[in-house]
Amino acid sequence: MRPRLLAGVLLAATLALTACAGPSEQDSAASPTCPDGELRMGVVPFEDPAVLVPAAEVLGDALERRLGCPVAVEVPQDYAAQVLAMRNDELDLGIFGPLGYVFAEQRAQAEAVASFGTADGRLSSYTAGIWVPRDSDITSVEQLRGRDLALGAVGSTSGDALPRQALLDAGLAEGDVRVDYAGGHPEALLALTNGHVDAAQINSQQLATATESGTFDPELFRQVWTSAPIPTDPVTVRGSLDPQVKAALTDALLNLDAQAVGEVGALLDVSPPGQLVPVDHTTYAPLVELAAKLGLTEKDVE
Repeated sequence: MRPRLLAGVLLAATLALTACAGPSEQDSAASPTCPDGELRMGVVPFEDPAVLVPAAEVLGDALERRLGCPVAVEVPQDYAAQVLAMRNDELDLGIFGPLGYVFAEQRAQAEAVASFGTADGRLSSYTAGIWVPRDSDITSVEQLRGRDLALGAVGSTSGDALPRQALLDAGLAEGDVRVDYAGGHPEALLALTNGHVDAAQINSQQLATATESGTFDPELFRQVWTSAPIPTDPVTVRGSLDPQVKAALTDALLNLDAQAVGEVGALLDVSPPGQLVPVDHTTYAPLVELAAKLGLTEKDVE
């Protein structure tokens, strides 16, 4: 596949030769966009894999066309698995949850370079939430004492850390609420709709997806807590990559068309979707502070 975009650091003469070269000549040349013959992109499992994988592959295919390099998309079992994969140089790019990125940066030197923007070019955000059945007597976080609360997965921003902080802010100590980690956002929602728990975390992204698919009817439930806005999941590059490769990947990501990005963006409740927008470590500084406040470390996603 002939490259459509090469890193800006290449000489103009090299670009001219590449445009004229045949496929075999290009394949044999070392390329900063395809250093090992393939790029590996991991997407943290924030949604049902049956829905997430096709959307992620649209993004991967667009990146492949942009770079002229095969892109393999992987959805690991959980947050910890993706952090470990990047640490072991098994991933070149990774889409992490905001809190997962904090751990990935600490443990795997992941570098946030882009995130999902709205059609007007602004960084998108979402909120965490706790929901109960419409006829429940629970009207506040304080009233969760002695009740069952379904959370998503350990290490999740909206499915673990922020709801736990809400419990602490409400004066509830560990053990005051029976916390059940359901395994992910969809599973936590199902635990509530199936009547297995008194309350569950449902973030605004999962709410939008489940409502649109008909698996959740907001009229039958009530939200008793919501968080402040959270910057949407960052797209990261592995810190140990050659700087020239990182620059090429970042440039390609920020120039993907909105339609390709929008498939994953829709699952993150980015509406209307736009192109990826630039972010960096400072964008997610509030999550670093949250991790410190809760005493979390990378071991909390293992």
